[in-house]
Amino acid sequence: MSLLLPILTTLTVLLSGGSATSPDDIQHWCRFTPHPNSCLRYTPNLPHPTTPATFFDLSVSAALRRAFQAEAHLRLQRSKCNRNPSLARAWSDCALLYNHTILHLNRSLTAAAAADKQTWLSAALTNLDTCLDGFSEEFARPLQAYNVTDLISNSLAVNANMGRPPPAAAEEDWAERGLRRLLQAEAELVVAKDGSGDYGTVGEAIRVAEGKRTVGLNKGRLVIRVKGGVYEEYLQIGSGLVNLTLIGDGKGVTIITGNRSAANGFTTFSSPTVSVFGDGFIAQNLTFRNTYGPTPQAPALLVASDHSIIHQCSIEGYQDTLCVFSQRQFYSKCDIYGTIDFIFGNAAAIFQECNIIGRRPLLGQSIAITAQGRNDPNQNTGIVIQKCVITSGQDLWPVHRTVRTYLGRPWMKYSRTIYMQSQLGSLIHPSGWLEWDGNFALDTLYYAEFNNTGPGSRMSKRVRWKGYHIIVKPSLVRNFTVANFLAGGLWIGAAGVPFTSGL
Repeated sequence: MSLLLPILTTLTVLLSGGSATSPDDIQHWCRFTPHPNSCLRYTPNLPHPTTPATFFDLSVSAALRRAFQAEAHLRLQRSKCNRNPSLARAWSDCALLYNHTILHLNRSLTAAAAADKQTWLSAALTNLDTCLDGFSEEFARPLQAYNVTDLISNSLAVNANMGRPPPAAAEEDWAERGLRRLLQAEAELVVAKDGSGDYGTVGEAIRVAEGKRTVGLNKGRLVIRVKGGVYEEYLQIGSGLVNLTLIGDGKGVTIITGNRSAANGFTTFSSPTVSVFGDGFIAQNLTFRNTYGPTPQAPALLVASDHSIIHQCSIEGYQDTLCVFSQRQFYSKCDIYGTIDFIFGNAAAIFQECNIIGRRPLLGQSIAITAQGRNDPNQNTGIVIQKCVITSGQDLWPVHRTVRTYLGRPWMKYSRTIYMQSQLGSLIHPSGWLEWDGNFALDTLYYAEFNNTGPGSRMSKRVRWKGYHIIVKPSLVRNFTVANFLAGGLWIGAAGVPFTSGL
């Protein structure tokens, strides 16, 4: 099932102490990485003796050093970018993304677990890919010249071959005990439009929560309750606000809404109604909404939070509704509405018992549910749809036979998406999956279906791409369960959200 580059077979031998020796020669080590020239140019002198662990640290340190230099270059471009509104937004995105890249690289250097290192390196690479995509060639090329993406890719390859997967957690149903614990959580801050709470907007409460974190008044989980109402505001939960819980009064009762899109001057990265970067984020009983309309990109929610959980929420939009941007994410009993690529991004994200609902697109448009964005074969990312229901919304149903709806399409070269144990409605086209651009990524993607039901699950007319797999044996999809793909038994269970750890 591995999609590692062929050259990494030799790297595996080297790092496992096989027949390839480990001399104290940087050329010997760098030649086994995906980008040996960047490795040779920027990796510092090796210590004596060199071990796989020290080579990994040197590789990440080189990426970190070059990231600082690239960020300094980016700061110098601010005044030039500010002359053009679209460039100014791209610059703002990049400034935030480089900040997060430096954070993730630092965490990768100090992490003990191989899975954590791979998650944070994967996020760092996704950040830079997003930054470069937003700039014109004039501004992107100088940033590319720092070779930070090459160095992160090398580090991913080294760690992938050093690390060993954690043992699978025992399967357990946490539903009753865990859910009760979450529902009984005491709110520290209360938001209400009618004046019955501490604050009238969610943004005010988040700013207070950030202040509490800054001065150390609350170091544990901080709970904000948002009473019923429609809150027209844009929220960004920064990386410093960790372990935040937002609890509403129910789907369609507590609604956070906006209408930013690529059409009114925003980038895809800056247009979400709510963006979350602080780790350990939990949302329950809320609606996240973007009302802009069927086109262009207009996300309702962007999540770049490690160990994040979205439970019993409604996420509503059209194109690019939900951006599972990076790191490890879990969605339970959610309703997700959209048209084109409406679940997209490069997180390791699992959806369980969710309703995934197609909406009516513009005339002549097709629906693609997912657009997964893995751009490196060693990123431990992908979208897993497990025990979900894929169906037509009320507006799509009357015309669903005239609108082609697909399970996904490959946004990036190593796109990875798995549908398993889900009910696929009649809206799904018999071929199942859609090309992005001709033959792009059809050999390198990993798409799979396992034990699905419903009229849209018939396999007889599915695509015949090299990267597409019809799975029969359960052992071949166990890597994509909560226990193995997210190592989620502890952190999801501790949050008190119901989940299935295995199949």
